[in-house]
Amino acid sequence: MEEEKDKGQRLFIFDTTLRDGEQSPGVNLNMEEKLAIAQQLARLGVDVIEAGFPISSEGDFKSVQRIAREVKGPIIAALARTHEKDIKAAYEAVKDAEKPRIHTFIATSDIHMRYKLQKSPEEVVRMAVEGVRLAKSLVDDVEFSAEDASRSAIPFLCEIFTKVIEAGAKVINIPDTVGYSTPWEFGDFVKAIIEGVPNISKAVVSVHCHNDLGMAVANSIAAVRSGARQIEVAMNGIGERAGNASLEELAMAFYTRRNSLGFTTGINTKEIYRTSRMVSSYTGMLISPNKAIVGKNAFAHESGIHQDGVLKERSTYEIMNPEMVGISSNRLVMGKHSGRHAFKLQLEELGYNLEGEELDKAFKEFKALTDRKKEILDEDIISLLDTHILGSGEEIFTLESLQVSSGTNISSTATVSLKINGREAREAACADGPVDAIYKAIEKIVNLPVKLESYSISAVTGGTDAQGEVVVRVSFDGHLFVGRGLSVDIIEASARAYVNALNKIMRVYPHLMQ
Repeated sequence: MEEEKDKGQRLFIFDTTLRDGEQSPGVNLNMEEKLAIAQQLARLGVDVIEAGFPISSEGDFKSVQRIAREVKGPIIAALARTHEKDIKAAYEAVKDAEKPRIHTFIATSDIHMRYKLQKSPEEVVRMAVEGVRLAKSLVDDVEFSAEDASRSAIPFLCEIFTKVIEAGAKVINIPDTVGYSTPWEFGDFVKAIIEGVPNISKAVVSVHCHNDLGMAVANSIAAVRSGARQIEVAMNGIGERAGNASLEELAMAFYTRRNSLGFTTGINTKEIYRTSRMVSSYTGMLISPNKAIVGKNAFAHESGIHQDGVLKERSTYEIMNPEMVGISSNRLVMGKHSGRHAFKLQLEELGYNLEGEELDKAFKEFKALTDRKKEILDEDIISLLDTHILGSGEEIFTLESLQVSSGTNISSTATVSLKINGREAREAACADGPVDAIYKAIEKIVNLPVKLESYSISAVTGGTDAQGEVVVRVSFDGHLFVGRGLSVDIIEASARAYVNALNKIMRVYPHLMQ
C-alpha cells in the first residue's frame, strides 16, 4: 500500500445518487428516504449533492426543497433544462440551502440537436447562454452541462463553453451521457476542450461518465489526469441503464493510489459501507457479491495460498482493509440484556444520533429483535434502523399479525391482519406457496390492482437465526415501487416488504384511501 502524501490537488465529488441514481429502473424513493440518504451523503463528505430535478414532479420539488433546508455542509444542486420554467423551479427548490447551485443543461451532439431538440447549433448556444444568465441572476453558483458531450464536435463544445462561462457559469460539465468513450479517448477529449476554451480558468471542469461499456470509473480518472477537477458519481454506481461512475470506487482509487495520482477528496472513507448499505436498502438494488469496495466478497479470501498470506501479512493480498471503508472487524455483540444506554452508545459508534421518539422507537424494535435473535451484530442494527426508523415515512397499512399453514403436497393457507388508518381488517387466502398466499390475502384487503414484478431475499448476517431482508418490486398504474421487509422469519419479512411497497403507493396516490 502506498504511503500517504501530505498534500495533493483537491477533487470535488458531485454526488447524483438522488437524481441520476433514482432514474434507475424500478427505483422510487420517498421524501423521507431521500432526506436520510442526503444526510448520510453529507456525513460521507461529498462536496455537492444533486438532490433532484424539481420541474419533473411536485414530489421531486418538495424533496429537493426539504433537503436544501435541512442538510448542511455540501452544496445542494437542482437540475434544470435551459427553459425559464425549469430554472425558476430549481431556484425555488434550492434557494433556502446553505450553499445553493442550479445545474442547467442542453444537448450538444448533432444527433440530439437534430432529432430530440430539433434546433440549430446557433439556437442551442443562445438557449444555453440565456439559461445560464437567468440562473446566475438567481444564484451565484451555476453549473452548465453539455448533454451527450462525448459525441459532440469539439469546436462546437469550445464555443458553447466559452459563452456560458462569459454568462456566469462557474462549473462546466462534460458528460459521457451514453457511456461511449474509452479512457484514452476521453482523456484526450477533455484536454482538447480545456485547451480550446480561452476563459476556462474561470470555471471548474467537471465530468459525468456513464458505465454502458464498463469504463465510467476509468474514464473519470483519465479526465482528472487531463485537467477535470469535479467528478460526478453515484453511490454503488447506480443510475440510468448501466449506471454512473461509482462513488466508492473512485474515492478509494484516489485514496489508495494517491502517490501516483496525486489527488485528494473530502470523502470520509469510513462512511462508505454504511452509505452503500443504506442506498442499496432504500432503492432495493442489491449489491453484487464481487462489487469492488462494498461487495461481500471484496475482502474475502478463498484460496489457501491467499488465506495463508493474509494471515501472515494483510498487505500480501489486500490493498486496503475493511476498516478503511467502515466495515468493523471489532464487532460489539449486543443481546436481550443490553440496556437503553448501551444501545444509544452503540448507535453513536455506528454514526447514528437518535433522540426522543426516534430513539424510543429504535430501542423498542431492538428489544423485539433480541427476543427472537440471541446475538445482535452491527449489521442487524444498521438494517433495523434503515428499515424501520430512517426514511420509513407515514404508514397507511400496518401488519398486525399473520398465520400460515404450509407443507409438502398441500396448498398453503395464510390469514393476514392489517391495520388501515387504525382500523383492523383480516382476510385469508390459499395458494401454491406461503408467500403467494400471504400476498393474495393482502390483495383482498387493500383491493388494488398491484402486480408483483420481482422478489428477492438475502441474509443480513450469518447463522440460522440471521435476519432475512426481503426486497420486492411491484407495479401499479405504470410505475414501479420497491418494498423492504426485515425479520428473523422470512415469511414475516416477505409480508412486511409487500406492505411497505403498498405504503409507498399510498404516498403517491393518497386519494385512493378517500
